[in-house]
Amino acid sequence: MTQTPKHRDISRELRADIAAGRYAPTGRLPSEPQLVRRFGVSRPTVARALRDLQHEGLIERRAGSGTFVRKSADAAAATRLLGLLIPGLGTTEIFEVICGELASLARVHDYSLLWGGSSQPRLDTDASIDHAEELCRQFITRRVGGVFFAPFELTPQQERANRKFAEMLRQAGIPVVLLDRDIQSFPNRSDFDLVGIDNVAGGFLLAEHLIKLGCEHIRFVTRPLSAPTVDARVAGVREALVRHRLEPLPHWIASGDPADMKFVRSLITGRQTDAFICANDYTAAVLLRSLEVAGMRVPRDVRVVGFDDVKYATLLSVPLTTIHQPCRDIAVIAFRAMMERIAEPTIPARSLMLMPRLVVRESCGAYLPRRG
Repeated sequence: MTQTPKHRDISRELRADIAAGRYAPTGRLPSEPQLVRRFGVSRPTVARALRDLQHEGLIERRAGSGTFVRKSADAAAATRLLGLLIPGLGTTEIFEVICGELASLARVHDYSLLWGGSSQPRLDTDASIDHAEELCRQFITRRVGGVFFAPFELTPQQERANRKFAEMLRQAGIPVVLLDRDIQSFPNRSDFDLVGIDNVAGGFLLAEHLIKLGCEHIRFVTRPLSAPTVDARVAGVREALVRHRLEPLPHWIASGDPADMKFVRSLITGRQTDAFICANDYTAAVLLRSLEVAGMRVPRDVRVVGFDDVKYATLLSVPLTTIHQPCRDIAVIAFRAMMERIAEPTIPARSLMLMPRLVVRESCGAYLPRRG
């Protein structure tokens, strides 16, 4: 786990003091030497913490007078505008549902919602890192009250970019609520609010279901550079194997393109695999098609399960067993978390995880005739 920098701890404590009205009525903060003694740190560390608060618009430094709490006349108006930074919007079904629900909640609560530089959903489909940085700058210029951010995945340098955007918004004093995934790799955790599903529990549910159906040799299939949520799902599968005293297959976590027949043949050639747990429904759907091309019958020859419960999961050649993502509930909890974060910026960062639900269909082999 990474340790929080000292200057950030100082700025967080001063931010709490400001919110509590500790420096009223004059608004004057202690001098830098006083803060050095209070926190037991160097003067440059205190200066960095004060610069952070100044960038957030919370304080102003007056030459010859000191540092004072800043009164912003338009702060109330800024909090009525919220931004969406969702690189997967338009290509990922779960985010379309979540963002649609967030838009409805915003209207009900008299907020305006910016869908990536506009107020129209899916108007802008550019999902590049450069475009996301430009959107962050637009949000900062327009002084939005908060941003819902679904970090990048399947992109080189994604962790660095995700951290950069979240910090840009934080430095501007804009609250951030992460959707579905963190900006750090699992099991590390950032100090931003995160709303999503309990992915460890979801992976455990899938694996235990397959084990109860008689599967002993399970592989996990994912694509390179997947989100930290996938690592959490892997952890849940591993826990189920350990719980049932099953030894994992060598190289049981397979990372590759499920549309690449060379990769798929490497999964099935000379290997005694009972079932594939896929990182998500898209990966499972592509793998189903590739297995059919390779002459493998699902679920008779091998079982396949996914994660997300997207609409087409029931329309595949073999309906897909999967974990249901409660998208509308995620949106409700995320919106509530944003309102609480705006009202009280100093509350500790929270992980708000919803419970997963197993959806059983034909691809897991649950409905195959029992032998004997």
